[in-house]
Amino acid sequence: MLGRYCRVEPLQPVLHGAGLFEAFSEDSEGRLWTYMASGPFRTEAQFMMWLEEAGNSEDPLFHAIVDKATDQALGLCAFLRIKPAVGVIEVGSITFAPALQQTVMATEAMYLMMSRVFDDLGYRRYEWKCDALNEPSRNAATRLGFSFEGTFAQAMVYKGRNRDTAWFATLDKQWPQLKRAYLQWLDPANFGTDGMQKTTLSSLLKASEQKN
Repeated sequence: MLGRYCRVEPLQPVLHGAGLFEAFSEDSEGRLWTYMASGPFRTEAQFMMWLEEAGNSEDPLFHAIVDKATDQALGLCAFLRIKPAVGVIEVGSITFAPALQQTVMATEAMYLMMSRVFDDLGYRRYEWKCDALNEPSRNAATRLGFSFEGTFAQAMVYKGRNRDTAWFATLDKQWPQLKRAYLQWLDPANFGTDGMQKTTLSSLLKASEQKN
């Protein structure tokens, strides 16, 4: 999946591992892994062992997010709970290094994955789930155009604690207006010489909804 700023490509631990570990290590407090079932990883060897397992999985199907300018992998994401028979798929395991967080690349990567799901694969429903306590993930889902559908209480236990799961989703019939808003936001004309956005994605999504 090739964008203007990044590539989203199948995870290859040998190719992406060292760059990912370096980028993730900028998070010295290990906050990236608070709401993940795995991590944090103290050594590169531990990380590579986990990454090899992730790279061999078909569901979740892991991808690396690579900065086109530097060719370094800065994040991970995955398609999971893949159900082609009913046209339902989820995005998850989203792990962004500090250098990727709150960047145009981060949004573009999510757009590329959504485009693959709806435009290329023809799925009907695209899901986003997270720990109900994970406010950044909840905010990201809303900003990206997913609709909140409810909370599943005591859905699982991980790292020795309960998780209530917040569910979000978007549908194929919503994709055309979402796509228009994404493309408007990602247009270089939407950014000033200082790199700051002129119009927010949220406002573009709201305007698109009003037109429809």
